[in-house]
Amino acid sequence: MLISDAVHIWRDAGGDYHLEWEASHPDTRVTVEPLGEGQVVQLEQAARVSGLPAGNRHFFRLRDQHGNEILASERKLGMEGTPNFRDFGGYRTADGNKVKWGYLYRSGQLSSLSDRDIDLLASLELDLVCDFRREEEQASDPSRLPPLRPPRIASLPIIPGSNSRFFEEAEKQGEGQLEFGRQAMFDFMVEINRDFAEGQRETYGRMFREILELDDARFLVHCAAGKDRTGFAAALVLLALGVPRDVVMRDYMLTARFFNPDREMARLQSKYGMEHVDADAVRPMLEVHEDYLARALASIDDNYGSVEQYLEEALGVGDPEQRELRRRYLEQGAG
Repeated sequence: MLISDAVHIWRDAGGDYHLEWEASHPDTRVTVEPLGEGQVVQLEQAARVSGLPAGNRHFFRLRDQHGNEILASERKLGMEGTPNFRDFGGYRTADGNKVKWGYLYRSGQLSSLSDRDIDLLASLELDLVCDFRREEEQASDPSRLPPLRPPRIASLPIIPGSNSRFFEEAEKQGEGQLEFGRQAMFDFMVEINRDFAEGQRETYGRMFREILELDDARFLVHCAAGKDRTGFAAALVLLALGVPRDVVMRDYMLTARFFNPDREMARLQSKYGMEHVDADAVRPMLEVHEDYLARALASIDDNYGSVEQYLEEALGVGDPEQRELRRRYLEQGAG
């Protein structure tokens, strides 16, 4: 039988769709049917579809030999200027409902979008963009957005409290030169994620208020790379909707498939004045690891006992707000 939360569909910048899936039994045979004209190349646990119109989203029906079927859409959209642009809907909740496709998006910065990307972004009809980049990042790399019916922008800058202290200490130890190893950077990233949960409560609470202020908003959450500040934001939204933690972690780790640290290394070294630092020491800042999000969730458990208590007490997202989010963004009893 097909595992619905383990169907992954993405569009590359050339327009071809790639589908991968997992099944509960190795003998499961799956056929793929695009809802629209297209050429399907069927592989064992994957398929490639070409020839679909480029201007809009596409859905696919996956069916096994027993008649079980799943309707799914592309998770990573084929943006040329931001590689980690994803729809984080489509997941099953613990009580059997399903997060809607086409309402919840996450990405890195939008400053390098191509004209083709702008057209694709316009087709999503976003109502709200939550930007977690620092104010100077927003000013130096302004987002490119559709000129007609642009979404509302909520500036929600997040500066982890330990960030500057870490670099000051590293520079002090190196007598004016930044000096640290891979493990120190990894530990720093774990600490940043703890700070998301403990030190950025007001900002993430504002995110939920911005979302709830608009009726049934289609929204995007993003930062520079679309993995850390954005990853915790997407995790909070999915957890508020009742998606199990293991599925939330699976979505979080998809960044490792779509975000290439090597392509971002020079930009990051320049941004933090680390041009002469060994790239391997810097790499954890550009990677995604389960330990990062797990540290934030452990802080929530230790300090609040549950995600539900954290949402209510720390972020102001109590039972009425959680019920409203589920009314908006879940397909009740969806198959």
